[in-house]
Formats: sequence, structure tokens, C-alpha cells
Amino acid sequence: MHDKENLLNLNLEEMKELMKSFNEKPFRAKQVFKLIYKGVSSFDDMTDIPKSLKEKLSSRFYIGGIKIIKKLTSQYDDTRKYLFLLPDHNIIEGVVMKYHYGYTMCLSTQVGCRMGCKFCESTRQGLIRNLEPGEMIAQILEANKDLGSSNERAIRNIVLMGSGEPLDNYDNIIKFLKLLHEPEGLNMSYRNITLSTCGLIPGIKKLAEENIPLTLSISLHAPNDGIRRQLMPVASAYGVSEIIDAAKEYFEKTGRRVTFEYSLVRGINDRCENAVELAERLKGFPCHVNVIPVNEIQDSDFTRSEEEQILKFIDTLKSKGIQVTRRRELGQDIQGACGQLKRGYLDSLS
Repeated sequence: MHDKENLLNLNLEEMKELMKSFNEKPFRAKQVFKLIYKGVSSFDDMTDIPKSLKEKLSSRFYIGGIKIIKKLTSQYDDTRKYLFLLPDHNIIEGVVMKYHYGYTMCLSTQVGCRMGCKFCESTRQGLIRNLEPGEMIAQILEANKDLGSSNERAIRNIVLMGSGEPLDNYDNIIKFLKLLHEPEGLNMSYRNITLSTCGLIPGIKKLAEENIPLTLSISLHAPNDGIRRQLMPVASAYGVSEIIDAAKEYFEKTGRRVTFEYSLVRGINDRCENAVELAERLKGFPCHVNVIPVNEIQDSDFTRSEEEQILKFIDTLKSKGIQVTRRRELGQDIQGACGQLKRGYLDSLS
């Protein structure tokens, strides 16, 4: 691990304090901050900065510290999947998806995950460590660079839906979101950010008080606690009714509509009666359901629902007045789902 600190962890106020401690002119803070968000990853490349300041910075800091060690590009839809190597030799994943309105990046918030969802590859090794704010920012900067030099802000939307549970890394996530929103940095609107959680209610309630109007996405995956416990260990701590109540509270406090993610697993949660029960629970709540045919992973008994059943499930929800979409399945030819590429890469080394 680095014995220096990642400069990308600093917000603009902290950068100003740093310049003050270096006895540098105040304008240097904004200058350095802007440079690192333009993707400058070496102090030597800061051509407008005095040599003495570069030396002070490089004695205590590094920039970003992550690098792309593998990239796959889908031949069907231009989805790009990255494996990033961290300074401590851990590996994380990121995915960039191209839509008509621009690029969206799905990034990781932890190395591994402790939530243990049965259909997710990322949680197999448990939680190794939390990612720092600068390591999350660095994923975006590296992907922007890969998308081309004229595209330094190519990525317009961020989805916290890669490996890790964002609300299990709460303080780092909040700092990351504020860094992402900083006008002198990537200047991303909170409305262009989606945070996905498996339903950690204390975190949802805390987030509602932060005055960060992002889109909250909750991995529900079941209409009742019995089915949810088969899929997600976290269901033993937080029930479906409590989660929906927390989502309503979030909506009331922020005015932002909540999305419920629902992965369809054959024979477990994909029956029409499951759709009816889900619709009853969500009745009258202006939310959105995102139906996802489950990605089949190694060593798991969970299989994808039949196409006919997927369509029936969606139609049942629609008939009950629930707003529902089916997630576009991007990057199918490049192991686009969370954790799959990393596992394949690690297996190839062993």
C-alpha cells in the first residue's frame, strides 16, 4: 500500500488548507484541483506549477493510483468493462455503458462485499476493504481517459452499483458524492447519480437528511421476507415492509422517486402471484420497478427465468398500475455483470 496519500481524496477546501500549509498562494489550490480532474496523473505533467510546489506535493501525495489492467469492449453495444488495479494490488471492476444521451459508468465502492447476496459474484470473497473517495473518482478519470482525450468529461452519469454496498461505506461515499458535484472538478449534477443499496435502512434514513438529491435504487428482489431471505442474508435484518417505508420516507424528504430493483430467478420469485403481491405492497407509492433477468454465475443454482415468464411478470405489474421497465442487458459478451470479469481474471492466474 502507498505510504503517501491520494491527492484525489482532498476536496477544494482541504486543497486550500494544504496550499496554506505549504506557504503557497491561494490560487494554486484551484489550479492543482482543476488539473487533477482533467486527468493529470503525474506531478511532472503539471506544466504551470512551480517546481518547488511539485516537489512538496510529490513528497506527500500521489494522484489516483489506479490503472486499467484489463479492458473488454462489447462487439454488440460498445459497453466497456474494466479491471482496475489498486495500489495495494487489490482488483476492482467498472463498467461504462453507452446510451443515446452519453456514457454512464457503473463503479465499485468497496473491494468485495459483505452482504452475501446469493446471486452476486462480487460478494463471494467477502469484504476486503472500503474504497476511499479518491479511488472512486479515479475510476471515472481513468475511464474518461480511455474514452478519448477530447472526452475528459465523457461520463455524464454515475451508478453506484459495482462491487460493494455503498451504504456500508457511508462516510467515504458522502465525500465522494460531494467531490463529484464540485464545480471546479467533474461538476456532476446529483440528479445524474444513482446509488444502489440492498436495503440498509439506517443508511437510507441518514442519506435522506444529507440534502443530496440523487436517485435511490433499492435491491428488493422479492415481494415478501420469506422469499427475500432465500436470496439475501440482509433480509434477516430488514424486512420488506420496513424497506418500503424507508423508501417512502426518502421520497418525502428528497422529492426523488425511488427505483426498486427486482432480479428474476426462475422458480423462486418470478411467478405472476409474486408480481401481484409486489404490486399490492407498492400500491399508491409513486416508485419505479426495474426488472432484471438474473445473470447466471458459477457454482450457483439460480437460473434465469424463461422469456415468456419475464414478460408475464412485467405485464402483471403493469396491469396493476406499477411503473416498470426491463433493464437493458448490456455487455453480455464481455461478462458485463458485477464480479464476473474479476473472477475470470483471478481464475486464469491460479
